[in-house]
Amino acid sequence: MLNLSLKSFLKVLFFFFLFSLVILTILAGSAYWVYECKLQTPLPVKKEWHYTLQPNTTFSTVAKDLMKEGLISYPTALFWVLSARLQNQAQRIKAGEYAFPVGTTLQDILDMLVSGKTLQYTLTIPEGWNFRQVLEAVNRHPHLVHTLINLDDVSVMTKLGWLDQKPEGRFYPDTYSFPSRTTDVAFLQRAYRAMEKELEKAWQKREKELPLKTSYEALTLASIVEKETGVPEERPLIAGVFVRRLQKNMLLQTDPTVIYALGEDYHGNIRKQDLEVKSPYNTYVTPGLPPTPIAMPGRAALEAAVNPAPGDALYFVAKGNGSHYFSATYAEHECAVVEYQLKKPLPKRCQQYPNLAASSKN
Repeated sequence: MLNLSLKSFLKVLFFFFLFSLVILTILAGSAYWVYECKLQTPLPVKKEWHYTLQPNTTFSTVAKDLMKEGLISYPTALFWVLSARLQNQAQRIKAGEYAFPVGTTLQDILDMLVSGKTLQYTLTIPEGWNFRQVLEAVNRHPHLVHTLINLDDVSVMTKLGWLDQKPEGRFYPDTYSFPSRTTDVAFLQRAYRAMEKELEKAWQKREKELPLKTSYEALTLASIVEKETGVPEERPLIAGVFVRRLQKNMLLQTDPTVIYALGEDYHGNIRKQDLEVKSPYNTYVTPGLPPTPIAMPGRAALEAAVNPAPGDALYFVAKGNGSHYFSATYAEHECAVVEYQLKKPLPKRCQQYPNLAASSKN
């Protein structure tokens, strides 16, 4: 009797196990089918679409948002949320704006939300821009949060955390990528730190016996070099002229500083009276370097300022094609002005300068 009862129990247990196995197999198969057919199937969209995940948004809310857009059904949304939780991913999604291309699946969306690969926007600070131009570009960018509009330079630098510094020259020219809703403060702090890094790198490799006491003076000189020429190979030559002038206590007499001094009063041409304007930035009347940089110098200008080309040139004049003619004496410089600025035939006294005569024939 006991054996019969045991056999019956084992029989029932076997059938229960078999039934459970069948149910589990069906559930596993169903789950796999849903995973393959729903989570791995591209969503029904015909073009790239964007989704902004706000801070503190739950993954269930994301699923509901897709339901509202008609991209998934309720059962699919429920299984998607369950799958994310089983993968321990639902709590790891990151806020931001995302771009999902055609062919994106629900699993792709989950992976992207967890990775934080948000849509990136860019803003370029060109070499040679001044701070006013940089701030205008920042204030215009539609994907930055604007908190600096209508603030003066002191207030801007205070918000950035450097209230004792002037902004000119402090922001490294480069193309910066950032997610939507980045603040203007965060953007400028990043560009500021990039300039600090590049300036320090250049300053550590500076030539000995430069007439520059600090890296800030090197930054100022680099900004002038940046504005004087767009020809990369000329930057060390331009820097060499200015360094020798500083060593000889000569006025730098560089037009970009006059233009900076004139500000909005500059209308495209420097007049004789402009060269006499009283300003610490006018290097035609004020000795030494200007009190601050006049623009944002790039890496090449920074390197040229601290490692100028050797030579004896003290003057240069624009040729009209972007490059310059360099002279060691004022007499030769006057001849170069006749050739390239006044565009007149060279007088006989200028024929003693073979480099000028040769360039005149070309």
